[in-house]
This record gives sequence, structure tokens and C-alpha cells, in this order.
Amino acid sequence: MSIDLNDFTVVKEGEAEILMHAKNEVFFNKAQVNNRDLSIAVLRTFIPKRQQEHEAMSLKRAKSTPKNYENGASKTVMEEALNESHMNGEQSIAELEVPGEMSGDEQCTVSKEPEKTDEPKFCAELKPPRVLEALSASGLRALRYAREVDGIGQVVALDNDKASVEACRRNIKFNGSVAISKIESHLADARVYMLTHPKEFDVVDLDPYGSPSVFLDSAVQSVVDGGLLMCTATDMAVLCGGNGEVCYSKYGSYALRGKYCHEMALRILLASIESHANRYKRYIVPVLSVAMDFYVRVFVRIYTSASAMKNTPLKLSYVYQCIGCDSFHLQPLGRTVSKNNSVRHLPGFGPVVPQECSDCGKKFNMGGPIWSAPIHDEEWVTRMLADVKSVKDRYPAYNRISSVLTNVSEELPDVPLFLSLHNLCGTLKCTSPSAVIFRSAVINAGYRISGTHANPLGLKSDAPMDVIWDIMRCWVKNHPVKAQSSDQPGSIILSREPVLQANFARAVASLSKSQAKKVVRFLPNPERHWGPKLRAGRRVTSKHVSLLGSEAVNGHLEIKESEEPESKRPKAEDLTADS
Repeated sequence: MSIDLNDFTVVKEGEAEILMHAKNEVFFNKAQVNNRDLSIAVLRTFIPKRQQEHEAMSLKRAKSTPKNYENGASKTVMEEALNESHMNGEQSIAELEVPGEMSGDEQCTVSKEPEKTDEPKFCAELKPPRVLEALSASGLRALRYAREVDGIGQVVALDNDKASVEACRRNIKFNGSVAISKIESHLADARVYMLTHPKEFDVVDLDPYGSPSVFLDSAVQSVVDGGLLMCTATDMAVLCGGNGEVCYSKYGSYALRGKYCHEMALRILLASIESHANRYKRYIVPVLSVAMDFYVRVFVRIYTSASAMKNTPLKLSYVYQCIGCDSFHLQPLGRTVSKNNSVRHLPGFGPVVPQECSDCGKKFNMGGPIWSAPIHDEEWVTRMLADVKSVKDRYPAYNRISSVLTNVSEELPDVPLFLSLHNLCGTLKCTSPSAVIFRSAVINAGYRISGTHANPLGLKSDAPMDVIWDIMRCWVKNHPVKAQSSDQPGSIILSREPVLQANFARAVASLSKSQAKKVVRFLPNPERHWGPKLRAGRRVTSKHVSLLGSEAVNGHLEIKESEEPESKRPKAEDLTADS
């Protein structure tokens, strides 16, 4: 069927172009260009990494002795190699199943003819990665993957909305032969499709409008061993503690409303993915996790190992947050005890805090469990940042994603959550020291400190809370505050003498490399009302001024009121999310 281009507007992003109908019935969010660019950067790092792992595994299999395969011990050997590499913090090989048990879904070619020798079979050729975009809408993301990521294989775009599938197929044709040869669009429920295609995709991308919780169980089953799961959550009100009970029902964790809420949202999502993966003897290894704009986005690799899965409780913790001074403490779920050559997994010791806060005497709120292990892979982040800078003209949102990756690369990887200097000063009702002075005091006390990508005012440190408060007590001695009520948390904290005498002399490492070079790390929004738009098909009302702007809302309502008589006027009119 021919397409009348007069009925459409051409939207170009990167190397892809899509046709948006005047009625705008298919969801398209311009603000997600940062999300798509970041995903492309991860894929460009994943493909060569996957190739390196495959070559290393092929070489290892070729050198394996035939006896390991003759006596049926090959699977145990492979699992031990996988577990050992991950316990040492390494990224392991993507495919570790026994060659004799490989299914046709695995991304390698194996000869069907019986081998005459006793040597093990291994993948001689690695096929290009298959990508599943579970919620495609207009198909822009799938088009950009197919056209911009070198070495990408087949891209399967799914949607359960007929208008979206029609739009996706129309856009595939509009983008020419490359898109037509690599992308296929299907009308299907993503959950059913992923369940019926287990371990078939090297990459699964979940970018729903709202919570991804209903897709996680099927998504972790459809990724091959060593494959990549990319997941977005935009229900930040739930993940940041606005509705703790709703968060628990969706993600299995209770969110707290601390200054670190956006990082806690990331860690709740990672803990939820890990929980779903564990049900199938699988586990995750985070590559990159970011909180940006109005959503959180995580990139994790998924592996299968019943023995490595036992380490999950070591990666999860509950959070105790004081209701008075906002001090927080983490309670690990599990611990290990080594004896001879064996390792026992036991429940974690607790409680880590008394009934009342030792700093201000108030009670604690309890949240979690959250993912308390590292949320980034430093090697991956370094490679991604170098790749992004080398081809900056290929990223429409280069400035934003380079600033995010720069911040991520400078974070302390092993410190969960962060402090807010302004929040500390707000508790004590004192003037705030500069970030450089506070960082210097922490460093001079013998601890580490860094910024965080989730908050321009956030500071990550391995210093315990009693050291942090001692530093603030020393600061207040030099910068006195007005007298407060004796029952206030700040008064109780300041009533005690500091054990540590803080040194506020300027430390060499008080500024990160990017700060020393004056690299911009946090950028303003590119335009007004930048953020999530209305779901496709929603009606515009006056309450949407904060999303669309008063001019757009008022102008739209005025037009519709003038077109129809009073008796037939609707309360609002359809408008999609990218208006």
C-alpha cells in the first residue's frame, strides 16, 4: 500500500527516520534519546566483548583433555570455571554448557555429523547477536540498533497494539534495505513471546511506559547465558518511596524516601531482576546502572549456575534509615564462612543498629532489600566512555551521555547509596562547607569519597556515620549555630564532643579528574517541560500543564471548544505523549 507522506511528519534521530502520523496515535518520546544513545553505546561495547569471550572459550575447550568429556565431568568443570571467574570479579564466558547438550537456539554453529574423534565439540563460528525489543511502539529503537550498531544480527520488534505494529512496519520500509533485512515486527504479547523463546536472544531490551515488573520473569528466561538484559523503569514515584507498599508488591522491596532515593531505585530494580533470575538457577552481573532524567536504566548480563546463585544473599542488604538525622546503615542478608576448602553460606549477623539511633536517639525506618554489590563494571564504563568520545558525531545526545558516563566512571564502586551535604547541614541548622572542604576532611581522616551520577550534591564515602558527624561537629565549632530546642536531632548530635578532630586542609584528591579539568558533569534540560509525556491515547486536561506546558494545553483545549457545540464538547481530547 502506498504511503501519502503529506499525512506524516518525518522524525530523524541518529541514522534512523520514522514517520509520525498527524493523529499521533503511537507513543514516541523525544526525551528518551538519551536512553537510546546510552543503549547503543552499551551494545557497541557488548559485541566485541562477546567475541573476545567466545574466542577465549573456544581456545579453552580446544585445550581441554578428552578425559574430562569421556567421564561426563565436563559440565562440572565448566560450572567451576564460571563460578571461579565471577567470584574473582571477572566477566566470564557467555556460553558454558556442555557441547553435547547444546540446543539449536544457541548462537553458534555445530556440525550435525557425529564426530569420529574423542575431542570435545565447540562453537567454531559465533553468529551475530539477536536482539529482542519487547515493546517497540514506532520501532525507532529497533531501527537505530539495526542501522547504527556494527555487527548486530536480527532485531525482533514486538508490540501488542495493532497501530504500533503497522507504524513499525511502515517505518522499517521507509528506512530501506538494511532495516528490511535485519528487522522483523510482530503483533504479540511480549511476555508470551519471551516465555515461548527461552534462551534465544543475546540482547533483550525492556523499555515500558511505567513499571517493567510484569515482564521480568519472562525476560530473564529468554536471554542466552552471558546475554544482556537492558531494562528501564519510569515509575519513579513508586521506586523512590512515594508508595512503599506498591513498590513491595511490584519489586519485592520497600523503598525509603531518603536523599539517595534515585540510587535506591536502581538497587531495588537490580534486586528484583536478581530475584526473578534466581528462580531459574540464574543470576545477574550489572554492567551499567544509571538514574537520569525521569527514569532508571540498568544493563545486566545473565548467567546460569546453581552454585554461583548461592552468593545472592551476599549481594543484598536491608537499609535502616534514622527518622531524625537521616543516618543510614546497611544489614547484609547473608555471610560466608570458609573452613578448609569449603565455604558455608549462613544468615547475616544482626541487628547492625540498636532500637534508637546512636547519633540522635530517634527510631529507624527499615527498607529493602536492595542490591548492595557494585552496580557498574568499571572496565565496561571506561571502554564505553572511550568509544563515545571517539565517535561523538554518531550520538545525538553526546553531551548528556558522556557527562553521565564520566560521573559513573568516578564513583566509588563498592559504596552503596550516598550522603547529601546539604541534608547534613539542614539537620544541624548550620552553614554548609564547600564540597571541597568536606571531601578534604574525609580524605584527611583516612577514608575515600567521591561524587555520584544520581545527584549533583551527593557524596559517596566509606566513612561510617559517626566519623561524618564528628567532621560536622568540628565544622560547627568553627561556624557556630543558633541555639535550638534540646530535643531536636541537631541539638542532640552537637551536644556530644567529637572523638575525631577533623582536618579541613585542602587535600590533593578533593577534586575528581573531571572537576579539576572543569568538565561539565551535570547538564540542564535542553528545553522546557523536558520529561515523560502522556501515554498514547490519553486525553489532555488542565492537569497536564506540567508535562506539556500551559500554552500547549490551553491552545489545544481552546481549539476543540471552538470546533464543537457546547452539548457535544468533550472534557478533553486525545493527544499522544510527544505533543
